[in-house]
Amino acid sequence: MTAADKTTTDKTTTDKATTDKTTARRVQRIKPSPSTAAAQRVRELKAQGLGILDLTVGEPDFDTPDHVKAAAIEAIRQGDTKYTPVNGTPQLRAAIAQKLQHRHGLHYPADRIAVGGGAKQVIFLALMATLDAGHEVVIPAPYWVSYPDMVLANDGTPVIVTCPEADGFKLTPQRLESVINDRTRWVVLNAPGNPTGAAYTVGELAALAEVLLAHPHVQVLTDEIYDEIWYEPGQVPSIAGVEPRLTDRVFLTNGVSKTYAMTGWRIGYGVGSAELVSAVNALQSQISSCPSSISQAAATAALTGDQTFVRNCVAVYRGRRDLTVKLVNDIPGLSCTPPSGGFYAFVNCSGVHGKRTPAGEEIRSDEDFARYLLESQQVAVIHGAAYGSPGYFRVSFATSTDVLTEACERIGRACAALSPADPSRRSSRS
Repeated sequence: MTAADKTTTDKTTTDKATTDKTTARRVQRIKPSPSTAAAQRVRELKAQGLGILDLTVGEPDFDTPDHVKAAAIEAIRQGDTKYTPVNGTPQLRAAIAQKLQHRHGLHYPADRIAVGGGAKQVIFLALMATLDAGHEVVIPAPYWVSYPDMVLANDGTPVIVTCPEADGFKLTPQRLESVINDRTRWVVLNAPGNPTGAAYTVGELAALAEVLLAHPHVQVLTDEIYDEIWYEPGQVPSIAGVEPRLTDRVFLTNGVSKTYAMTGWRIGYGVGSAELVSAVNALQSQISSCPSSISQAAATAALTGDQTFVRNCVAVYRGRRDLTVKLVNDIPGLSCTPPSGGFYAFVNCSGVHGKRTPAGEEIRSDEDFARYLLESQQVAVIHGAAYGSPGYFRVSFATSTDVLTEACERIGRACAALSPADPSRRSSRS
């Protein structure tokens, strides 16, 4: 070992020791969000002047509706810039209650509604309020990238249940029953799901509910942030509305970010038992005091105002979905089940595994393939292992049809340039 190598080794050891002493274990257990990391990498490459086609972004490419912006401006003019109640303004809580009554026939009084800085914060606070070391949280995969790390950060243990494409990427009653034990605290249901766009039917939710009714210590955390971005007849059902006997055990979360193109406004909400909501509010009172008063005024206008914007956006998304799915399914080696909601396509790329790039690199995984697309074609996607489902990658179609068309053409070229693996050669990275 050279002196330089020893210095580097010593510094690394010292840095790790310092980190171990100054950073809590809960932070050491988690990793940065893969989607956030991918978006940052795209920004860096674009800053270098590269023409990256970005299919990683998990937010609408539309602007916030004008009447929503106007409500925020009016709140500023009226001086509504002070602290609000920790669980949100009465006006916003009334708007949330009205929506849930209209969509699911559910009635939630004010003491069962919590408003926070985005649905992500509300979910995190619910886990913080209920998990102790040893508690388990059942998370169906594919899953939104943040669920396992939020559980780990709050001393819980994520129990990942693989839900194959053959089952529509959905949790079955048999798989749910097989993982529940005395330590199970929560089951997470995200529908329409990120990254698959899959959602449960009333019958499927009723079957899951039968399992849950036999285990009264298990609560259900539903993430319904994409509920309005829906392409099938009717509307997305919620297990809270399907099985009234579970209502007090369901913590239903949602927000305005995706539906109303308000990701930066940071308003989400959760509804559930008065006891849990009180605990969430107590934590928020010590963390952020309350959500932004101005953003709450905007969210109230979004929920109670004209919904034409939502219908128009969904129509545009549907066209993009159909285009993306067709173009992807025309590429040999790739396949994609049409999503029923959301604005993501989850593409099966197992058909290119084992092939080699023009540089001789073997495609051994979805992460290899995502890297190959970025390096060879400047198309950015997120690999499926980040969502607990190796062999896939996620495409966001919350972008223009021109970008989607060009990106799929580049992906097609990348696949066409691959050659069958030569068993007599070893990968240069092996």
